[in-house]
Amino acid sequence: MKKFRNFRNKKKRLSSKYLLMILSGVCIVTIFTSLVLNISGGPLNAVAGYVFVPMQEGINNVGSWFSAKANDFKTLGEVLAENKELKSQIDDLTSQINKTKLEQYELDNYRELLELDNQYADFDKIAAHVIAMDGTNWFSTFTIDKGSKQGIAKGMNVIAGSGLVGIVTDVGPNYSKVRSIIDDSSNVSAMVLTTKDNFNVSGSLMNMNKDKVLPFSELRDENDKVQQGDPVVTSYVSDQYQQGLLIGYIYSVEDNANNLTKSGYITPVVDFQHLQDVLVITEIKNTGKEDISSSKTSSTESENSTQN
Repeated sequence: MKKFRNFRNKKKRLSSKYLLMILSGVCIVTIFTSLVLNISGGPLNAVAGYVFVPMQEGINNVGSWFSAKANDFKTLGEVLAENKELKSQIDDLTSQINKTKLEQYELDNYRELLELDNQYADFDKIAAHVIAMDGTNWFSTFTIDKGSKQGIAKGMNVIAGSGLVGIVTDVGPNYSKVRSIIDDSSNVSAMVLTTKDNFNVSGSLMNMNKDKVLPFSELRDENDKVQQGDPVVTSYVSDQYQQGLLIGYIYSVEDNANNLTKSGYITPVVDFQHLQDVLVITEIKNTGKEDISSSKTSSTESENSTQN
């Protein structure tokens, strides 16, 4: 029984194989006969229509699909190439923009220094770059790239932005140390420009960190004329700073407990977080102390000479 089923299955496979070959042969003969005898219409044409037209359509569809995919791959390659080119152009443009911004920034710095130089045209000045700062987020003390070889001396005033930065405290051959007016150890004799009242401005990093202001004290404003926004400059009585250098503007004023003087805060005009270029005034404030000292020395020498 088992052998009979195997024989039967084998016979079915052979029959299907032969049937496919027979149908293929019939199709070929039909096509050949139709072409040779130029037969149109009738059963042969109908058979061709039912058999070969769908096959041709399928082949055409497959060919169209492969053609479309090939075009897609070609288009994708072109897009990738264009994308690479555009990315290169964007990188070039970004580099040019950054270079332009840097040049514009440097130009703005030079223009600011030129305006400051013209603002204080009565003083001789040397331009310098800030090359180091000491330990805080503020330029309370810092180093510039000019020293004694370039004519810098201790006690010279330093300006930037729109006004006073500080004073030179130490000088090397090719560098100098500067203490700014915001440093805790700084004190500046100041004057309200509108009323000519003198007072003292103290350095305070704490107040700069809190409100970006500096405290002042000992203001004698008997007629209550000092107002918020009044300009503050270095006083003519200062023994360290040249007269008339802009320090800042009155931020607030309040009476002291003694009702004789006032205190308050000023807003500095210089940006002490972003110092880069400065001008050093090459004249040292003449207070007359050196002349008095020289006079005493000369007098002493004269007395010694007379005694001898």
